[in-house]
Amino acid sequence: MGENMMEFMPVLVAIVAVLIAFGLYVQISKLPAGNKKMQEIAGAIREGAMAYLERQNKTIAAFMLAIFLVFLAIGYLVNPLWYGIAVAFLIGAISSALAGYIGMSVTTLANVRTAEAAKKGLNPALTLSFRAGLVMGLAVVGLALFSISALLYGFTIYVHSLDELMLMIGGMGFGASLVAMFARVGGGIYTKGADVGADLVGKIEKGIPEDDPRNPAVIADNVGDNVGDCAGMGADLFESYIVTLIATMIIGTLIFHNWAGVLYPLIIAAAAILATIVGALFVKVKENENPMDGLYKGIYVTAILSAVAFFFLTPAILPSGVNSFNIFLAAVVGLIVAIAIVRITDYFTSYSFNPVKSIAKSSETGAGTNLITGIAFGMEGVAPYGIAIVLAIVLSYWLAGIYGVTIAAMSMLSLSGIILAVDSFGPVSDNAGGIAEMSGLPPSVRKITDMLDAVGNTTKATTKGFAVASAGLAALALMLAFAQEVNVAAARIGVSGLEIIGGLPVVNIIRTDVLIGAFIGGVIPFLFSSYAMRGVGIAADAIVREVRKQFKDKRIMKGTVKPDYAKCVDISTREAIRELLKLGLLAVVTPLLVGFVFGPAAVVGFLAGALIVGQFLAVFMCTTGAAWDNAKKYIETGKFGGKGSDAHKAAVIGDTVGDPFKDTAGPSLNPLIKILNTISILFVSLFVMYSVYLLG
Repeated sequence: MGENMMEFMPVLVAIVAVLIAFGLYVQISKLPAGNKKMQEIAGAIREGAMAYLERQNKTIAAFMLAIFLVFLAIGYLVNPLWYGIAVAFLIGAISSALAGYIGMSVTTLANVRTAEAAKKGLNPALTLSFRAGLVMGLAVVGLALFSISALLYGFTIYVHSLDELMLMIGGMGFGASLVAMFARVGGGIYTKGADVGADLVGKIEKGIPEDDPRNPAVIADNVGDNVGDCAGMGADLFESYIVTLIATMIIGTLIFHNWAGVLYPLIIAAAAILATIVGALFVKVKENENPMDGLYKGIYVTAILSAVAFFFLTPAILPSGVNSFNIFLAAVVGLIVAIAIVRITDYFTSYSFNPVKSIAKSSETGAGTNLITGIAFGMEGVAPYGIAIVLAIVLSYWLAGIYGVTIAAMSMLSLSGIILAVDSFGPVSDNAGGIAEMSGLPPSVRKITDMLDAVGNTTKATTKGFAVASAGLAALALMLAFAQEVNVAAARIGVSGLEIIGGLPVVNIIRTDVLIGAFIGGVIPFLFSSYAMRGVGIAADAIVREVRKQFKDKRIMKGTVKPDYAKCVDISTREAIRELLKLGLLAVVTPLLVGFVFGPAAVVGFLAGALIVGQFLAVFMCTTGAAWDNAKKYIETGKFGGKGSDAHKAAVIGDTVGDPFKDTAGPSLNPLIKILNTISILFVSLFVMYSVYLLG
């Protein structure tokens, strides 16, 4: 490492981000939390959320410990480098779990305070809910940048080869991805099992409104908003951030052969965090203004400031002789694509535009036409998304080759702080509306929380689009890094690796082993989604039975007796945890089987198949589910007969089908495709050795 002070910029910026997040957290905690009833409801939501997180983390800990011990054994038997991989894996897993905990903690603190702030008007409530999201955004990106920077600096004391350093750091990406997958799947099963169960009995069978305190599943439903949309999204973007940094550093070190390849992605990540802090100051809205405009303003300012910073920092860090301007342009491509993906998702999921309005109109003729129209628009939404990703790859590769593609991915992920802030706005607002309804606050307050909730539905949908796109580009960067590492590993043992054409390692796609790998990779996202969806179905079935059982007591519907909320919370928690290990084994074991049975070229095909199918399936599911949800919300504004109409009942069914699409299976594919890549990178040397000595 050189003596340039810029090397310490990532750590310093990360510390600043975490300190600002902590200061905002303390500030929020001192705000008024409403009356006794509001605090009681908020306390039940917080208690349920933390209870779930504790049980989830205990389950994850056992799985992580087993993998940690396997890595130590490989270090003892094969290569001591695996000791470092094991340590990095553990740090990545713990940091990812901490990111989820931070998100859960702040949103369950801010929900009741947002409901109280809504008494003063739209702007105070929006500002508070966004600040709560900003705590999560800054804390997650700050924690990610600090942990990977500290680990890098720590490992350089013991390892002097950049290739070995990158391989050890890869363990952190695997640990973070595995925890994120568990958080996404477990949180998704919890939240949608509770949501579907509450809606099927409460809305359809009993005809009571959402968040009605008479519904025994209402607390579990509100807990689920935090479990899935906060803890899950926090861990998801944390690991995307980490693995994209790792992939960019791997490619950078192979191209530049010096510390600049490691430092540059860390610096642009740090610059974007500073831009996020400034951009957040622009999130303001007037009473008659669309709240989405205020939120988008923050994203636009952050992107522009990031681009300006990249322009000056890129030539200052990269070695002389490198076309730094083209690399800067590749970074700008990433920023532009991030905004484009957000707007594309907004078009297909907001009821301000034709797709959702068309789905709502189709509900007049029943649930069947609602479902058909929703699926059709969900499929259509994949096309502009795919075009945007293809353009990003083409432009960034044309500008700066394979490194340009990874830089575009890193640049896109550098906006994670502001995107997370906007995303967390959704569950905070949703919970605030639920608390307002259950505690009987005046209609004027409920009107404001409903407005925020409608905006929150849109922000959750658009940020899911960002999460899927960033996951796809991150996985692409990792796949490119894997192909490069195959040749590095082959060179170490003196054998030939993948064929090199135009300076890039390539595989022949019509080779039998590559095709086999691609077909297996394409199947995995469907199988994974099937398990996740079935988990939601099992959880929802258990919730429905419990809610029906409690409704047999007529006093609950009369409001003279309180339901047993804790029972539904416990059922959701138990059913969510049950599916985790099966899905974890599928994600971890499959790439190892492909690598050891068919060899490293087959793994390239496997990763490509999983990436393409998984990414487009995730886009389809997230878009379709969000469109169904907002079609229902559009009808609830009074269109096509309003609440209680036949169109509304049909839309509720569509929303119910879409719930596990958009909040369980779809988002869970993001960490899945990155787990497949990170574990493949870790085992690349063993794949190569095995294929040479045993497969011939």
